[in-house]
Amino acid sequence: MNAEKKMNDTLFLDRDGVVNVQLEGDYVKAPDELILRDDFLCSIPLLKRRFRRFIIVTNQQGVAKGICTMEQVDEVHRFLRGILRENGFELDAIYVCPHHANEGCPCRKPGIGMAQQAQRDFPDLDFSRCVMIGDKSSDMLFGRRAGMKTVYIGTVDASNEAEIRSCADIITPSIYQYALSL
Repeated sequence: MNAEKKMNDTLFLDRDGVVNVQLEGDYVKAPDELILRDDFLCSIPLLKRRFRRFIIVTNQQGVAKGICTMEQVDEVHRFLRGILRENGFELDAIYVCPHHANEGCPCRKPGIGMAQQAQRDFPDLDFSRCVMIGDKSSDMLFGRRAGMKTVYIGTVDASNEAEIRSCADIITPSIYQYALSL
């Protein structure tokens, strides 16, 4: 007899490169530029069985650079929520850091300001039962500093291997591969 797997608390997701396709050298500035990753859409049913809450945490320094506005980011997120809802998936929250990397903002990953905001918004949140999925070392450091399990999706090469391996609990090629392992 199989023991039922325990449900985790919250899945924290980076946006660009995890939920949607990362635009090469650009920012998603409008809904028509947002392309969801197929592996993310395929993983939704599996993830919903194992997590009770879903939160996106995203650095969007394009706002600080004047490439897009916070209103445009919000419009993209409204569109994203709509697409996900059509696929039977609800996001509990989206947290955005619109600041430039050089500003030293505590909410910008790898700082844990967005995790602290989530804790204020969801007081029962237990980081020891949360997972952070990302495709950058800053995502892994964010999760590690907040006390979460970390999952790096993508390939590890010589340029990032030491950093990724030092802060990722799991390294997998895609979010779908991770979801299958749950």
